[in-house]
Amino acid sequence: MASKDVMGHCCFIECKRDPLLITDGRTDVRAYCVDKCEQKGFKVKWDENGMAMFHIDCWNSLWRSACAKSPSSIIVVLPEMEKDMIREAAKTAETHHSLKKIKEEGERIAQLIKKSNYCIAFTGAGISTAAGIGDFRGIHGKWTTQDKVKQYGQRGLSKKGGYRLADLRPTYTHEALLKLVELGYIKYVISQNTDGLHRLSGIQESMISELHGNAFLEKCEKCGKRYEKNTRCKAQSTSVPPKVCERCHINHRTGGVCMNQKCGGYLMNTIINFGDYLEEDVLGNAVHHAERADLVITLGSTLQVSPANSLVEMGEKPTRLVICNRQGTPYDAVCCDMEEDGRSMLGSRVFGDCDKLMSDIMRHMLSKEELQDWEGRREERLVTYDLKRKL
Repeated sequence: MASKDVMGHCCFIECKRDPLLITDGRTDVRAYCVDKCEQKGFKVKWDENGMAMFHIDCWNSLWRSACAKSPSSIIVVLPEMEKDMIREAAKTAETHHSLKKIKEEGERIAQLIKKSNYCIAFTGAGISTAAGIGDFRGIHGKWTTQDKVKQYGQRGLSKKGGYRLADLRPTYTHEALLKLVELGYIKYVISQNTDGLHRLSGIQESMISELHGNAFLEKCEKCGKRYEKNTRCKAQSTSVPPKVCERCHINHRTGGVCMNQKCGGYLMNTIINFGDYLEEDVLGNAVHHAERADLVITLGSTLQVSPANSLVEMGEKPTRLVICNRQGTPYDAVCCDMEEDGRSMLGSRVFGDCDKLMSDIMRHMLSKEELQDWEGRREERLVTYDLKRKL
């Protein structure tokens, strides 16, 4: 066994199995920081950031024990503090199915796409983590850390580096979705992301609804004309007077002026902040395509933000929904609804990284020669992305 294949040992102290391999299923969790001296009698080897890794069934046993209402339901006897840590960790636990499971589902999802008449994709922050961007509700997510710090103070902090949006490049998943759009398999993309990576990959404006805006797009507040930029649209110190939004209390103006001399309106960023309404035309286009969908491929979203999450169930019945994400969503049960004959699921629920699943899907969507050619041109595409993002 090569050392590169080993992820590490299960952190459940009573687990006697071999080390976890990269091909195995596992669950990663983050509770909060607890000094080693405070961990007397604990059943888990928590690291300095309150992180731990488990076999999926080991984690499930710990979680059930921590939440047990009666002694007969307890599988593992836990100290009270560790029960609290496990319950906290469960809020953002990330599960990865085994490589075998992902391969099986990848082949089945590819067949669903081929049989579909109107397949759309719905994407969230999880498709961009491989590019280096942080997510929101993952183990190190922005909202996750804020919640933990609010409840546990300094114990809730975790060491995690930052990033610049302009440095990010489309991932395998971004490029695979573009390829499926070009081949006609995916009819439309709906995204909650503001990182601009879908558009950078080559998705045309007419083929996507970026529900929460795009950090590289600004629009005229007077005539609505949009402008795509090579750098992030941020407020600049210019003669353009700032205007604080009544809903989110942020200045959306970027300092630019519409290039249409007959208009001359001020330019503003397109980011939807908390309190802002979604743009009517953007949401309207998303609803139009969501209502026509007979298959929705949801990638990297926890589907907790409304009204965006309702789009995945808006299409033809019965709902055929595929979700790939590391964490649970309110729509997981929909994926597992059964065909009329009761032999197979209408959709698919995959826990894990989007790039891994999309890689297996593409193996069944393209011939061996086509796949080799397309994947082999990644370096060429990276050059193109760099030219678009003039830093």
